[in-house]
Amino acid sequence: MLKQTMTNWLRKTLVIFTALFALNAMADDTPYDLMQKASDKLFSDIANSQSQIKQNPNYLRTIVRQDLMPYVHVNYAGSLVLGQYFKTTTPELRTKFFAAFDQFIEQSYAQVLTLYKNQKIDIEKPKNVSDNQMSIRVKVVQNGNAQPINLNFFWRKNSKTGQWQVYDMAAEGVSMVNTKKQEWSATLRKDGIEALTQQVQKAANAPVTLGK
Repeated sequence: MLKQTMTNWLRKTLVIFTALFALNAMADDTPYDLMQKASDKLFSDIANSQSQIKQNPNYLRTIVRQDLMPYVHVNYAGSLVLGQYFKTTTPELRTKFFAAFDQFIEQSYAQVLTLYKNQKIDIEKPKNVSDNQMSIRVKVVQNGNAQPINLNFFWRKNSKTGQWQVYDMAAEGVSMVNTKKQEWSATLRKDGIEALTQQVQKAANAPVTLGK
């Protein structure tokens, strides 16, 4: 009995130490390292799942959920989108909005990834580094003579977990957070956060479709 108890204790201890090591390793990674890892995994999974994606384009959402969403600071991005309305809503209503916004981001990223056709992705090392915020420039080199697409991913260190996460993305200088803030402000002002949550959830439920 003592031997079995010690074995169980050692097994649990090993699991705890492994989890802590993994968490610390993730916390110590820079946004540049995380982007390299995430993009390698993402595009590898897309390449290996082409037949499944063609049969069911929504499978891209599963890939996005697994490979990208752990790096997205959904609540912070959502609070920026709510702007001045953040403090005028209840925690319960904000939680429902964040849940819908999380699924909206997942659907949006999955739909954008249908445009990926083995383009080259260049991730630049950051020049201006701070303790808790950073931006990473990414260039998507298009096939043929098309101009490259310039992206900026804005990272912030989660104050609760210590993990670096993305809270905004700008394509050719246009911020996703600012765009959605402006787009949704009228609904917030006229109908409130519950109406906006329903609107965002409806958009999040849209199926992913492949381009012809």
